[in-house]
Amino acid sequence: MKKIFTLLVVVLLFVECSTVPITGRKRINFVSDAKVLPMSFQQYNGFLKENSSKVIKNTSKARELKTIGKNVASAVDRFMRANGMTSEANSYKWEFNLINDKTINAWCMPGGKVVFYTGIMPICANTDGIAAVMGHEVAHAFAKHGQERMSSSQLQQYGGMAVALGTSGSKQSNLFNMAYGLGSQLGMLKFSRTHETEADHLGLVFMIMAGYRGEEAVNVWIRMKQNAQKSGSKAPPEFLSTHPSNDSRIAELRNYLPKAKRFAIQYNKQGGATRTEK
Repeated sequence: MKKIFTLLVVVLLFVECSTVPITGRKRINFVSDAKVLPMSFQQYNGFLKENSSKVIKNTSKARELKTIGKNVASAVDRFMRANGMTSEANSYKWEFNLINDKTINAWCMPGGKVVFYTGIMPICANTDGIAAVMGHEVAHAFAKHGQERMSSSQLQQYGGMAVALGTSGSKQSNLFNMAYGLGSQLGMLKFSRTHETEADHLGLVFMIMAGYRGEEAVNVWIRMKQNAQKSGSKAPPEFLSTHPSNDSRIAELRNYLPKAKRFAIQYNKQGGATRTEK
């Protein structure tokens, strides 16, 4: 027990708690941007280099994507600078690229490096739909979900070490290890769903700040659900999924929309983000 206590004290000494702006969620993050962002930028550049033949440039859709990305990023940047986050705003290197790939996906790496696949564009369907997905992806970077997941993974490893120290040699060691493995796996999945829901909320706020219609975020997920039904894909039970179900997202976005509008409108009245034209 003494070994377990000592190890946990050492782990906790490295833990830094902070609050996600706007949502107010408490997070654990002890992985600095100074360590993460250079790696993120390097990996993003490597991805673009490896997929150079798939990067779509100088088409109307690619230009629209970049314009929307800049508008949403500008809203985030202005919010950060208005709320004492200037150093973080300076560290972001926003970039938006469209990749020729049928996969229905988009992602954002720490520091603002965004990729949309062409496969998700029919789901977006229109300018506001693109802004909805863009807001969600940008929100992951804004809330530092990547850094938080890295921190959580390290804590998870420390926890596994503590279990091993406490049960080594006992008849119940395998049972403890099995419980730890299953419990930690489900914990990480739940943790990921928390991030997705938070990104949905923040994304709504950011797209409205940038001048887009928040209602379209709901429609994006309705189309996502319809596409899944049409393709016959079967999603796993929500408690075993890294993302909330389509139905959960639709309901949650509808419920949060009035609050997102109030926040964004109030912020814009105080001199916040404005939308630029193509």
